[in-house]
Amino acid sequence: MDYKIIDAHSHLWLRQDTEVEGKKIQTLDNGKSLFMGEIRQMLPPFMINGENTAEIFLSNMDYAGVSAAVVTQEYIDGMQNDYLLGVQQKYSKRFLCCGMVDARRQGYFKQAAQLVAKGFRAIKIPAGRLITSDSRVMLTCDEMMQVFELMERNSIILSIDLADGAEQVSEMEEIISQFPNLKIAVGHFGMVTRPQWQEQIKLARHKNVMIESGGITWLFNSEFYPFTGAVWAIKEAASLVGMEKLMWGSDYPRTIVAITYKMSFDFILKSNLLTDDDKALFLGLNAEKFYKFENILKLPHIKNMSE
Repeated sequence: MDYKIIDAHSHLWLRQDTEVEGKKIQTLDNGKSLFMGEIRQMLPPFMINGENTAEIFLSNMDYAGVSAAVVTQEYIDGMQNDYLLGVQQKYSKRFLCCGMVDARRQGYFKQAAQLVAKGFRAIKIPAGRLITSDSRVMLTCDEMMQVFELMERNSIILSIDLADGAEQVSEMEEIISQFPNLKIAVGHFGMVTRPQWQEQIKLARHKNVMIESGGITWLFNSEFYPFTGAVWAIKEAASLVGMEKLMWGSDYPRTIVAITYKMSFDFILKSNLLTDDDKALFLGLNAEKFYKFENILKLPHIKNMSE
């Protein structure tokens, strides 16, 4: 089959320069970053200046045959709203970019209102980062619920990564109940490989909730390609909520330190555990409908020199 492929979970930034839980995160050289007390290979080593730009990503997308991508955010990359707003405006047919509020500090409702006014169609909350050893921001606190009301009223999509297991599931159930028309994409495939990951997947039994698989190859990294365990997890999730509720995401660029961008979905294409219809829904059709991508590009296959 000729699949339409859309990446529901990716990241872009110009520079990393931030702190999380008092620990520094900063771009170094040759794809490395200072990451919370140690040096980590954050990007492939050929990205020597540390800039993870839209143009580099588009080159990867074109080569791999990925028509469009959702660009989400994470506190470990710093606030990238200004850069991503420009990306959204310049490449509107290829990217849907999420704005991000800093919910670790009070006053983020004003940030959310500004993001909506600027034209962001989605807002990211890295909810797992809101639980630390000495503090916790409840997803159901007054200010957060005001943000969700604003988002529902303006048809803004919520992109959210939850803490492991069922830690924040009851809060999400309350949010979904109070804002039934708020569209929600739960990331990292429910933190699959962690205990009780299925509880996050079950949130997609609600009509406006979807699950995306950003980071699934990271979570199954010890198994590595062709990530058969990840495919079985996708099948288990589909048995809980239906394949029409699941979307592929790469977690680019961090995951392509270990594998190529194409490998982050090629294991799905080559699996004999999923039907052609399952692959079509998971790899693109579900995301196209949920995020309302229009006029999706059909990208030609370019042969490698080794072919």
